[in-house]
Parts: sequence; structure tokens; C-alpha cells
Amino acid sequence: GFTVLPSKANFLFAASDRVGGEALYKTLKSRGVLVRHFTKERIKDYCRITIGTAEQMDILLGNIKEILDAKEV
Repeated sequence: GFTVLPSKANFLFAASDRVGGEALYKTLKSRGVLVRHFTKERIKDYCRITIGTAEQMDILLGNIKEILDAKEV
């Protein structure tokens, strides 16, 4: 359920069709998981996710799954 823009950098812009970028950012932040969110019109629905270690990515993905499953946002 995510749209991910093509990237050649160490980060991705990803947007969910189930939760807005700002809401996902705030919920992840409240759980201690940091991503970036920008309010510019073209990218406001996206979160900027920096690619970290495999363990960090597992934590991110686990939290996103929990958030979407619980419909916390």
C-alpha cells in the first residue's frame, strides 16, 4: 500500500494510500522511530526514509505494520 519514488540516494520517499505523510511521521516519532516529513505541496503525502541497518529497517517496518493494522492514525 505504499508508493515509493525512484531513488539513487540512501533514502526513499514513500507515501501510503492508508495514512497521510504527516500522520505517519508523527505516529512513528511518538514511538521513537525517526523519519522526515516535509510540508511542501508536491511531497507532503510522503515520508523521507533513510536506509539504515537491517535491524533499523526491521524496526521501521514492524512499526509501520502495527500502525496500519491498528489504524492508530
